[in-house]
Amino acid sequence: MEVRRIAEILGLTFEGDGEREVDAVAELSAAGVCDLAFIGNRKAAEQAPASAAGCLLAPMEYPNAEQRTVIRSRQPRVDFARAVRLFHPLPRRLEGIHPAAKISYDALVAESASISADVVIGSGSAVGEGTYIAPGVVIGDFVRIGASCTIHPNVTIYDEVEIGDRVVLQAGCVVGADGFGYVMNEGRYEQFPQVGRVVIEDDVELGVNSTVDRAALGVTLIGEGTKIDNLVHIGHNCRIGKHVVIVAQTGLSGGVVIEDYAVIGGQVGIGDKARIETRATVGSGSGILTSKIVRSGEVVWGTPARPLKEYLVQLANLGKIGKLREQVASLREKVDKLEAQQQTPPS
Repeated sequence: MEVRRIAEILGLTFEGDGEREVDAVAELSAAGVCDLAFIGNRKAAEQAPASAAGCLLAPMEYPNAEQRTVIRSRQPRVDFARAVRLFHPLPRRLEGIHPAAKISYDALVAESASISADVVIGSGSAVGEGTYIAPGVVIGDFVRIGASCTIHPNVTIYDEVEIGDRVVLQAGCVVGADGFGYVMNEGRYEQFPQVGRVVIEDDVELGVNSTVDRAALGVTLIGEGTKIDNLVHIGHNCRIGKHVVIVAQTGLSGGVVIEDYAVIGGQVGIGDKARIETRATVGSGSGILTSKIVRSGEVVWGTPARPLKEYLVQLANLGKIGKLREQVASLREKVDKLEAQQQTPPS
């Protein structure tokens, strides 16, 4: 594809050889003369002159002292992601229902949907236009799946789950299983019935083997545009806002609220009924105590989580403990010598 054509599709301007052919996209360090690479930060800008890339997708301020072929962008990473799709389009799915799928007689499947072999769709469920369901997916009764969704292999969706448009569920996700709710009765645990639902809004993505439990009562909600990484657990009655990011191996206990645009790092544990307010950030490996509130825009780290500045001060102090122990030992030795001298009678 010509550089000129790539720039035109992306709505960007270029400089240099617009007729240059680009065959692929590549990392800056590995790109060849027929590849498109991008400059996403200062370090990449420093490395760019040594790259063999035939065309660079660069920020507006990139000096281009080498007079190379460059496509200018205000958001290079975003536009490069769009460019990748020009060379790696999503696979086209064959429309219709595979003969080996098992579809309830009263389920509604749009004509443009693609239902693969060994898919099971329960009574009263509906699948929207252009949605692709991969082999081995099991969908319960009265489930609603919107348009242009992608449900990858071996996903399990329990009864009465509602899924919006353009949702992606990666392989092995489980949505709508019973929440972990029990009451003690005469020395034995009894389950508190989990009779609520799960609602997943438009443009949400769930990573591989992530789980979302149904509410005990009411709704477990994942808001529009939220992106959830692999191996994340969302407990019953959690309410996650719009455009939240949750990184791998994080676990949310029941009743947690995460507001819009918050970012949760990897391996974070969040206790019951904690609240993470709008645009707050929780650092990787942190622990949020039960009912804790992380205020809007705040950055917290550590276990228990505390404001980042406080955490860094404590971390620095921990690094000084070894030296402090040596100083204390030296002082102790001096004190012992002074005490010994005072106890020695004059000759």
